[in-house]
Amino acid sequence: MSAPTHSLQIRDYRLIWLARFISVSATVGMVVVIGAQTYRIARVDYGYSEAEAAFMLGLLGLAQFIPFLLLTPVAGLLADRMDRRHVGAVATGVDMLLALALGIANYTGQISLPFLFIMAALYGSARVFIGPAISAITPNVVPAELLPKAVAVSSIAWQSAAVIGPALAGFLLAADPALPYFNSAALLAVGVVTLLAIRHRAPPAAAKEPPLKLMADGAKFVWHERFLLGCVTLDLFAVLLGGATAMLPAFAYDVLHVGDEGLGLLRAAPAAGAMLVAAWLGVKPIARNVGAKMLWAVAVFGAATLVFGLSTSFPLSLAMLALLGGADAVSVFVRNTLVQLNTPDEMRGRVSSISGLAISASNELGEMQSGLVAAILGPVGAVALGGAGAIVVTAIWAVIFPELIRAKTFAPQYRQRGPSP
Repeated sequence: MSAPTHSLQIRDYRLIWLARFISVSATVGMVVVIGAQTYRIARVDYGYSEAEAAFMLGLLGLAQFIPFLLLTPVAGLLADRMDRRHVGAVATGVDMLLALALGIANYTGQISLPFLFIMAALYGSARVFIGPAISAITPNVVPAELLPKAVAVSSIAWQSAAVIGPALAGFLLAADPALPYFNSAALLAVGVVTLLAIRHRAPPAAAKEPPLKLMADGAKFVWHERFLLGCVTLDLFAVLLGGATAMLPAFAYDVLHVGDEGLGLLRAAPAAGAMLVAAWLGVKPIARNVGAKMLWAVAVFGAATLVFGLSTSFPLSLAMLALLGGADAVSVFVRNTLVQLNTPDEMRGRVSSISGLAISASNELGEMQSGLVAAILGPVGAVALGGAGAIVVTAIWAVIFPELIRAKTFAPQYRQRGPSP
């Protein structure tokens, strides 16, 4: 049998791709609806102002991030010490139960702000285990020479799901608030089955050190590998400042006046742009000057965020969201490939969990930051200021992490020095 020439020719990778597509469709759609309901309840039932309701969206992001922060070391260790399929399947199953609970609460009219915040925190607790487990499986299934294409194709799964999930959730929310949650629960049930169908079993490495030391070793590895540290923290600080997604309910209802359906389209627009770019990268992945291209992509992300924040035109807003999504896809593709290929397999779960923590911090803490600034400047000022901040961060990182600019290819760099003791 001839060796595969593309990652999609590998059965287990196709199952990973499908599991990612299903779970992201479900969870991103669910997050959009939780945010929309939080904003609407704050405005209608509590009589909050636009700025106060936007601040509640920031607190919602914080509620998701705190458990993510606390459980990240445990999630990475489990991904390196247990069957990664089972870790991902159990966490996806927990998300399914949360979606069911939210659907039932809406169906029976028992939805409230405290309940939404509790569900958001539990969702953050479950999600922290999914990313490291699934990400760490892929390099065991796909040969190293096919990994860049695998990352690009995986990004297509994520981004296409992030288009379909929010758009569908917005339309279902307009019909009945319980429907998007029941839809997510059904999708997540299929995701559990798909993960368990993966045949590849990477044997857990023998635990020769105490668990706390193993967790610390993963953090130390990233800290001492400046190349990896630059990759992870660039996204952390740029998206922390430049994230606009938390404010989308405020833009949909009070700035652009496009309602639930418009909110679904706004939330799907970044993923639509990212999906187109990811599809191109799946055919022609970036291979040269990868570090510099990552930096330029983050700068474009910031510029598009700035224009979106100042826009009062729905078509222009959609276009800017699509552009920032496409730029983010380039950044994610380069960063994920560099992290996977520059991490030894026995540490992939822990390093992936740290990368996931940075992503969560940039998203959820970015929502908190946007909420705080929106309480002072309003949602328009918060998003515009954040976009300008992302551009500044990119310029600073280009100076303090010259290793990123010197990264011409995806060739593993840690092996040239070996991990720090």
